[in-house]
Amino acid sequence: WTVVYIESIRIGFAQRTYAMPLVALGLNLGWEWLYAVTGIADCGDVQSWVNLVWALADCLILYTFIRFGYKEFSARLSKQDFGIWTVLVLATSITLQILCYVEFGSHMGGIYSAFLQNLLMSGLFIAMFYSRGGSRGQSLTIAIAKGMGTLAPTIQGGIIEGISFILVVGILCFLFDVVYIVLLARDRQVRTT
Repeated sequence: WTVVYIESIRIGFAQRTYAMPLVALGLNLGWEWLYAVTGIADCGDVQSWVNLVWALADCLILYTFIRFGYKEFSARLSKQDFGIWTVLVLATSITLQILCYVEFGSHMGGIYSAFLQNLLMSGLFIAMFYSRGGSRGQSLTIAIAKGMGTLAPTIQGGIIEGISFILVVGILCFLFDVVYIVLLARDRQVRTT
C-alpha cells in the first residue's frame, strides 16, 4: 500500500490531477487516522505507526485532489459546490469509519471497513478510468501494488485465519483489480502503438 500512496502522490503532482477517487480517499483517511490514533494510544504497535504514515500520505493525496481536482468537475460544479461536495464526502467517510469502529469493535470493525472500502475503491478506480477516457492520473504501478496490497491480507485473514468475510470480499477485490490492471495495460499498449 505504501507504493500506492507514493505513486498516487507522484502522479498527482506530475500530471496535475488526483490519482485516487475522492470517496476511496475519504474512507482511507478516516480509517488510517482512526486506527493510527487509537492504535498508538492503545499499544503503539508497528502497524499503528504505519497507519500514521499512510494517513499523512493520504493528506498529500487529498491536497492533489483539492488543488487539481476541480478541473475534472468544472463543467458540472461551481468551485463552491466542489468544496461543499468534498467536505461532505470526507465527513461522511470519517463518520462511517467511526461507526464501524463503535459498532463492531476495533478488530472486526477495522477488518469489515477495510475490506469493504477496498472493494469500493477497486470499482471506483475502474469508473475513474472510464470517466477519464483512459489512464490519465493512473498507473499500472498503482493498480498492481493495490492488488498485491489487498491479496496479502486476503491470504492471511481469509485462508490462514479462515475468516470467510475476508476471503470472499478479498477475492472480489482481486477480480476487480485484475480488470483494472488489464484496462491500464491495454490503454498503455494502445498509446505506445
